[in-house]
Amino acid sequence: MAAPGNNSNGFARDLAERLVLGGVGALALTTDRVDALVDSLVARGGMERDDARSLVDDLTGRWRAEAKRISRASSTLQGLLRELGLVTKADVEELELRIAQLEHRLRLVEGAKPSGA
Repeated sequence: MAAPGNNSNGFARDLAERLVLGGVGALALTTDRVDALVDSLVARGGMERDDARSLVDDLTGRWRAEAKRISRASSTLQGLLRELGLVTKADVEELELRIAQLEHRLRLVEGAKPSGA
């Protein structure tokens, strides 16, 4: 029963990460890049510059809105998983790291004991 939840959680997380990265990419577009993209659309598609600029502005606005929406949904999903008492992959990875650190410290302490004791 845990496996399907983990798979769907992984899928949702992967989808959210891709959409957020797409949004970040859209946010990272500088004015110069937007102008270059508009020029490219005008040259390739025979669009008017104003129409191409409007299209690019509309798409970047949608990407930004989608990135915000996905970010909120991801937070909501994380909260729901915690309420249900389910652990996330990140939780497991954090615990694995803590265990590895404790094992390392234990080996250091055991190695520091005098051999006669």
